[in-house]
Amino acid sequence: METFSAAGSITFGWELFKKRAWFFIGVEVLVFIASYLFSYVSGLLHNGALSFIVNFLLSNLLYVGYTAFVLKAHDAVETVTLESFWNPRQYWQYLVVSILTSLAIIGGCILLIVPGIILGLMFLFATYIVVDKNIENPITAIKESVRITNGHKWQLFIFALLAIGVYILGAIALGVGLLVAVPVVSFATAHAYRTLGHQATETVAQPVSPITVPFVPSV
Repeated sequence: METFSAAGSITFGWELFKKRAWFFIGVEVLVFIASYLFSYVSGLLHNGALSFIVNFLLSNLLYVGYTAFVLKAHDAVETVTLESFWNPRQYWQYLVVSILTSLAIIGGCILLIVPGIILGLMFLFATYIVVDKNIENPITAIKESVRITNGHKWQLFIFALLAIGVYILGAIALGVGLLVAVPVVSFATAHAYRTLGHQATETVAQPVSPITVPFVPSV
């Protein structure tokens, strides 16, 4: 059984990226353009609150598609295409999970930061689970993320620090490096999700060893 490793997941993300580097860079460029267009269109409304809501709704349509794309790339890098982005079925569930987890994390950060970090690690895979398993109930996805991250908080914290380091390196490279850093971290996160999901499943599936009672000879 493969065990989760923070550094190993980052390495996996880098190796996967290299297999179709120019394709993934092109995808990131398209995502950036789409994000810019969403912001531009929402800005035309000339209403701060309404612009924020419209941009948030449009952005989540992009995010749910990107999550589906990343999972597909992780599982079948040679065959993933832009068609994987079209994944509207889980949009509303994804949206609700994003809102609930974001509110919980923000609330945790208000309570001296640390609870927010812990909640962020617990809910790290909730949106992945919604997309991957087509879960209708957002709460179920959140609970599943809590389950598979249980006992791995320190490892996930180290993973988060490494991911931030990758982003910083990408930003230092005149920002262009983010076209590499973003997919690498995304693939690494998908790998962490897959690995911890398998570990949690195999742990539950392991049979409980029977209690051995020592033989006591009869008198």
